[in-house]
Amino acid sequence: MDSLLTPVLALIVLSLLVWIWMYATRIPAMNAAKIDPQKAKHPGSLNMLPSSARQVADNYNHLMEQPTIFYALVFYIVLSGHTDPLHIWLAWLYVGLRVIHTLVQCTVNHVPTRFAIFSLATLVLMVMAAREVLAL
Repeated sequence: MDSLLTPVLALIVLSLLVWIWMYATRIPAMNAAKIDPQKAKHPGSLNMLPSSARQVADNYNHLMEQPTIFYALVFYIVLSGHTDPLHIWLAWLYVGLRVIHTLVQCTVNHVPTRFAIFSLATLVLMVMAAREVLAL
């Protein structure tokens, strides 16, 4: 696992697994609430679903937000030729924190815990970015 791109693949796989989890919870919840899928065409239109279905969808959305910085940063590092063991370790740490964040948000959804994990992941990104700025 000496490639900096492997953690990118791992985060992509996590996102796809959460997509499956999202629809595995959302569709039965919509059926139970007798919601016509056409009524779900605007943001917030599924707010009446149980939290257990909504929090997985929220996590999927979160995986489409901050990780975009991670993807761009990793590609920058690779294309700049700055891949090193510390960057690989930091990338895996970021992915691990996102996995933990996903598990917390999709299950117990304890906000202070989620925020702490999110903050740690953000610090990892900051360290990776700072290393690249210093390398300029």
